[in-house]
Amino acid sequence: MAGSQDFAADPRNASLKVWLNGQLVPKDEAKVSIFDAGFVLGDGVWEGLRLHKGALLFLDAHIERLYQGAKDIALDLGLTRDEMVAALHATCAANGMETGAHLRLMATRGVKKAVNQDPRNALGAATIVIVAEYKEPSPDIVTKGLNVVTSSIRTTPADMFDMRLNSHSRLPLIRALLDVIPRGGDEALMLDPGGMVASCNATNFFWLKDGEVRTSTGEFCFNGVTRGNVIRLCDANGIPVKLDFFPLRDVHAADEAFVTGTFGGITPVRAVDDHVMPAGTPGPVTQRLRELYDALKDEQAQYARLRVGP
Repeated sequence: MAGSQDFAADPRNASLKVWLNGQLVPKDEAKVSIFDAGFVLGDGVWEGLRLHKGALLFLDAHIERLYQGAKDIALDLGLTRDEMVAALHATCAANGMETGAHLRLMATRGVKKAVNQDPRNALGAATIVIVAEYKEPSPDIVTKGLNVVTSSIRTTPADMFDMRLNSHSRLPLIRALLDVIPRGGDEALMLDPGGMVASCNATNFFWLKDGEVRTSTGEFCFNGVTRGNVIRLCDANGIPVKLDFFPLRDVHAADEAFVTGTFGGITPVRAVDDHVMPAGTPGPVTQRLRELYDALKDEQAQYARLRVGP
């Protein structure tokens, strides 16, 4: 059993360097205080990025989401956007990375003077960590696909726990996955407070019926960069796409399904709650979107290299 974030092991990850508050240190020496707000409370935001053919894909969108998330929780990152981008590039360079890497940029409220919830007890600077790993999706997952199972844990509105905020506090989503693992689930499908299809626990969820791509409105799911790219690819290539509040029975009658995320891109789904996708794994529209997304990644990488220059 493997989830959407399953990856192939790479021996090059044994000697990585990590960007920690302005210093590049060996991974085994990268440590934060037990009084750090991220450790104590999950108080912080994060961003995941892909390094592809020398470029950090969709970098502007990821940086915008990071800084908007920090603003939403009144967190001063202590770095300008240009400085943060430079730190990302420095981490890749220190590890000799050109492609096939996944980066996790983590920002917390930093060390606190006491172990408690009040953000006013933070002592000062945010903690910024960038981990870059050689990490590619498991090749088997494309042909095998994911077994998605509906969880009893539901997503929440923005005035409770905002799914669109990339918070370090992931426990509700972990609970959703724990709920379905005993039932053979690779990924948990979560419904919104009204019982409509919303999101998976770590990815955004799409399905197809009669040639139409369907997904939730976005109100109760992740603010996914890849999700947005897939919707735009559908619009640009004449693939019908509809965002709406859909009941679970609509998914159970689907022809194809897939999930999206920065790490895996577009990952096929083979079954939802024992309803096997009749169009195969991947289905024809899913495969077409995978090809369109691969072409978009190459285009973005070329554009990024041209923008930076020699």
